[in-house]
Amino acid sequence: MIRAFFRAIGLILDPKARRVLFYAVFSATLVLLLSWAIIYTLLAKTIFFPINWIETSFDWLGGLAAWALTWMLFPVTISIVIGLYLEEIATIFEKKYYPYSSSIGSAGTFNTLLTTLRFFLIMLSLNILILPFLLSGPFFPFVFYVMNGYLLGREYFELVALRRSRAVEIKTLRKKNMLKLFLTGLLLAFMLTIPVINLVTPIIATGMMVQLFEEFRNKA
Repeated sequence: MIRAFFRAIGLILDPKARRVLFYAVFSATLVLLLSWAIIYTLLAKTIFFPINWIETSFDWLGGLAAWALTWMLFPVTISIVIGLYLEEIATIFEKKYYPYSSSIGSAGTFNTLLTTLRFFLIMLSLNILILPFLLSGPFFPFVFYVMNGYLLGREYFELVALRRSRAVEIKTLRKKNMLKLFLTGLLLAFMLTIPVINLVTPIIATGMMVQLFEEFRNKA
C-alpha cells in the first residue's frame, strides 16, 4: 500500500493527469458553489420563527450550516467528477507501470457512468444519514472516517477493476483483500478532508487502486 501511495503521488506530475485534475477541480467547484447557493437560498427563504431577530440569527447560522454541509459533501462531489475522468487517469498510470497488463477491454462509458452514479447516491445518502452524529461531538469523526473509508476503498476499487476484469472476479478479489482496501479507503477519506490535498486525492486514489488491483490479481 505504501509503494502504491508514492507511485500514485508521482502520477500528479504527469502533464496529462494535471490537465484532467484542472477540469475535475473546476467542475467540482462549480457544483459545490451551486449546491451551497441552493441550500442557503432554501434556508433564507423559509421562515422558521415569527420574531425577526431570531429569524435573522437563524439565517446567519443557516449560511454557516450550508457551508459546513457543502464542505462535508466535497469528498463525494470531487470523487464523482473525477470518476468521469477515471478511464483517462487509470490509463496514464497503466501505461507507465503496467503496459502489458491483460484486459477484457474498457468497461464502457455507460457502465462507468452507472457505477459512478451508484457510488454518488450511496455516499450522498449515507453522509446525510450520519449528520445527526454531529451532535455526538468526538464520536462523529470516527463514524465519518470509518464509513467513508469503507465506501471509498470498495467503490474506487470497483471503478478501476471494472476496466480490467469481470464482476465475479472483482467481488472475489475485494473480499479476499477487504482489510487492505479498507485501510486504503481510510487514508483516502482522511486526505479528502484536508484542504488543497483533497483536490489531488481522487487522482492518487485512482493510481493506488490500479496498482492494488494488479497486485491482488497476480496473487490470485
